[in-house]
Amino acid sequence: MADFVFNIAKGRAAELMNNVDVGSPANSRLILIPFSSTDTDDAVGDCDTVAAVEALSSTAEVSANGWNRKTLAAADVTVTIDDTNNRVDVDIINDQNWTPTATAVTDLLLAYDNDNTAGTDANLIPLLWFDFAITPDGSQVVAQFNAAGVFRAS
Repeated sequence: MADFVFNIAKGRAAELMNNVDVGSPANSRLILIPFSSTDTDDAVGDCDTVAAVEALSSTAEVSANGWNRKTLAAADVTVTIDDTNNRVDVDIINDQNWTPTATAVTDLLLAYDNDNTAGTDANLIPLLWFDFAITPDGSQVVAQFNAAGVFRAS
């Protein structure tokens, strides 16, 4: 499960991830982004866009040396409404893989893009922040999400 939900996404995360699952709008996607950060969770959680996260003094996207963004579409996301337990569970179907050769990562950010054809970081809504401390050595790195899913709304 996520380390925390961004303030802007509280109460909305399940809805936005469901948009991707059902393909409405058709180009909506989730974007998984590796970051290196020493900013506090409170400072990161206050950001309303991915651009705002990137503008923090001690937080930077890691996008070189084998690290890259992962785009997740409807086929990659499952939203389950669990009436028995009165909750909504969201899961990313496949583990995500990188083969980084350098640059340490501390966290992963899962963001919502309502129009994957033209979205910019200023339009991406940050949803979830995951602790993900990796010092690469050239081996494959796998983001394996909890069997219960990446997010639960209850």
